[in-house]
Amino acid sequence: MKAQLISGNRIFTPQALSERSARAATGLISLGIGHGDCIAILIRNDSAFFEITEAAAQVGAYVVPINWHFRAEEALHIVADSNARLLIAHADLWPIVSTSWKFDTPVLLCETPAEIVDAYAIQPPEQLADNHVDAIIGEWSSWLSGFEAYSGTILPPGLGLIYTSGTTGKPKGVRRAAADESMRAKMASLMGQALGLVPGEVIRTAITGPIYHAAPNTYAIVASQIGELIVLQPRFDAEELLQLIERHSLTHLHMVPTMFVRLCKLPEKIRNKYDLSSLKFVAHGAAPCAPSIKQEMIKWWGPVIHEYYGGTETGGAVCHNSEEALLKPGTVGKAMPGCHIKIAGAGGKSLPSNEIGEVYIRNDSFPKFTYHNRDEGLTDAHRDDGYVTLGDIGYLDDDGYLFLCDRAKDMVISGGVNIYPSEIEAVLLEMPGVKDCAVFGIPDDEFGEALCAVIEPEPECPPNTEEIRAFVRRRLAGFKVPRVVEFSDNLPREDSGKIYKRLLRAPYWEAAGRAI
Repeated sequence: MKAQLISGNRIFTPQALSERSARAATGLISLGIGHGDCIAILIRNDSAFFEITEAAAQVGAYVVPINWHFRAEEALHIVADSNARLLIAHADLWPIVSTSWKFDTPVLLCETPAEIVDAYAIQPPEQLADNHVDAIIGEWSSWLSGFEAYSGTILPPGLGLIYTSGTTGKPKGVRRAAADESMRAKMASLMGQALGLVPGEVIRTAITGPIYHAAPNTYAIVASQIGELIVLQPRFDAEELLQLIERHSLTHLHMVPTMFVRLCKLPEKIRNKYDLSSLKFVAHGAAPCAPSIKQEMIKWWGPVIHEYYGGTETGGAVCHNSEEALLKPGTVGKAMPGCHIKIAGAGGKSLPSNEIGEVYIRNDSFPKFTYHNRDEGLTDAHRDDGYVTLGDIGYLDDDGYLFLCDRAKDMVISGGVNIYPSEIEAVLLEMPGVKDCAVFGIPDDEFGEALCAVIEPEPECPPNTEEIRAFVRRRLAGFKVPRVVEFSDNLPREDSGKIYKRLLRAPYWEAAGRAI
């Protein structure tokens, strides 16, 4: 651990974090946890994440982050599927899984920090854990303090066991072996190009997204190893981020487009209030960014905005800088060294430039992976030539720049016409009074599917249904105008801003008695 860590009012020196991690490593060995074993963690953005990760690395174990938004069944699937030898959870999250706990797996609870309690308005439970209290072997800080620092052989760790989001079925664990020296050099080069994390440069950053996601997870680990300062933002808040940039002279950030949208919706007075001149490299990914939002961010923050595209299975594969974003509005970038992109049509046939199909990636600069506990291998998402699809639809232009149209599962087919909701969402986000939105397909007896838009309005000036439909109609073809418009004060979302469309979509299809 090289970077100093700040979380709320707590400050951790690299030395203190490293010492705690070394003690924890000895504690893991005392539990019989070693090379190749898994440790499940159900925590928010907290210092314990770095201590656990470094301790696991010293003994060659895998850390398995669990999305703490999951219901008990979803979270326990990961504990079981990964064969976790230990679960470490924030105290207030334990009740989520304890009611259904059915494992012999020992549990360590972390005290939920004050800054997280405040950010989420967490009400203290009447008692720490009413169910399966016999599974709890201690509290994280007290437990690790009972051990001497680890002094054994440092084993080569894997690159983590990250589970996919489970949007098309139960989450799958993406397991990687340790990278050799040559592969580590290639990975470092990709990290520098896509994320701006270059050894030897001053890196002062904030972690804005949840660490159970692959990208913020990797970003946080690498920044802790080569950076100078990491500030943990327990929950993304647009103005608070501006305050952190100015207060700590932050140089690097990792973000998602929804965060840009929230920043751009701040009043001009607040946007101009803070000094952001320290910023050097702001990377974003996870979802396509509307060109208008990207252009506004570049105009505001300067040419420091960079975008990458990839996934848990492939790592980052394409990227581009601000200049390219202005030249090629809407692109997610060009393939980086060692990375290859193909667009496939029906039957897996490769398509020429400017034809829309499923996006396939091959990343020769990233270690190969397997799906944990999946004997059938890499499934139909993989081609025999080593290419992997993440389920995205898009095309390559004549210059090799990749453009995404939508997720394959989100594409709506209405009357035989392919409609890409992300295009409609990008338009809606430009409308005054629209705070956020989700567009998806719902059953329609005549056309098969119809478009539905769920709008989260700005409370000061909420638009009505006809205003929304008219706004879209002025900018897009008539068949892209949502037939159904609903309103929600709180769209279901992760901390990253990602909206759980499946929770919005499911009631319509369940009522129709069909899935497609």
